[in-house]
Amino acid sequence: MPKALARRSAGLPSFVPPQLCRLRETPPSGDRWAHEIKFDGYRIHARIDVASVKLLTRTGLDWTDRYPGTAAALNTLPARRAYIDGELCALNPDGTTSFAAMQAATDAANTGDLVYFAFDLLHLDGEDLARWPLLERKEKLEALLAGADGRLRYSDQIIGNGSAVLREACRLGAEGIVSKQVDRAYAPDDRTVWVKVKCLRRQEFVVVGWTEPKGGRSGLGALLLGYYDPDSQLLYAGRVGTGMTDRELIDLAVRLKPLTVAKMPLALPPPRESHFGSRLELSRVHWVRPVLVVEVTYSTWTDDGLLRHVVYQGLREDKPASEVRLERPEGAS
Repeated sequence: MPKALARRSAGLPSFVPPQLCRLRETPPSGDRWAHEIKFDGYRIHARIDVASVKLLTRTGLDWTDRYPGTAAALNTLPARRAYIDGELCALNPDGTTSFAAMQAATDAANTGDLVYFAFDLLHLDGEDLARWPLLERKEKLEALLAGADGRLRYSDQIIGNGSAVLREACRLGAEGIVSKQVDRAYAPDDRTVWVKVKCLRRQEFVVVGWTEPKGGRSGLGALLLGYYDPDSQLLYAGRVGTGMTDRELIDLAVRLKPLTVAKMPLALPPPRESHFGSRLELSRVHWVRPVLVVEVTYSTWTDDGLLRHVVYQGLREDKPASEVRLERPEGAS
């Protein structure tokens, strides 16, 4: 570590935009890359300032009141001032993370058992670490978390062998992996520094409308989904009607009904028929202001640009609708 970087001091930042990832079809190879498990929760920055802890979302919203147990655990760390990057998660019995369980715990204010996986350290007691190489930042972070409360865990990494790491992550039921250049600084505006590879195709979409339920179904039938193209036009992506619990169906209906608008928010109307025979009756659609964001899994895209085999995963209250863009992995056909 060059001395000029090692000794650089600075005040504790109020907020640092998070380092974002570029989606790839396959992980990078070589020993310049460190690979970590991709967690399925809320991206949270922990800002510790003496006895005060703030939990900040990826857009800087203060969510400390939602997760008092996590804030209390962070307040026990042996640091007067620190700025940590990580993911707040709910764990399944097998140790994998679950976004659905995370959302359920948040909605029920039953967040005492959530686990904060810390994977980066940007500031520690007057030292600006953001320009340090990744592995040196992580070395400091691991030392800080040694002996910490069980609700705080260090996210370890494996150097090289990205394809093998991905195979094992998928076998264990993880969402995927994040690969990071070992010698690079924290650079939020550069998506080449960190890349992600997913075991399933998974993405956020904007809710643009909903359909009435049929039979004994409660709340709503399906959500109509959209995304913004590079010209900021809102385009149709398809529907999701599976994966919601009865409680989620009712909650979504309650959230969406006040957002109802007469005019379709899409730049182009959706096709009435998809190539696999599911008819969409536009006259039965309730359009809404495009403000809610949901996350789904899917198998593929059809030739006419619609999602196939879509399964609802949950609301993404931490992501603004205006930022939802279509992610296509590099190397994908």
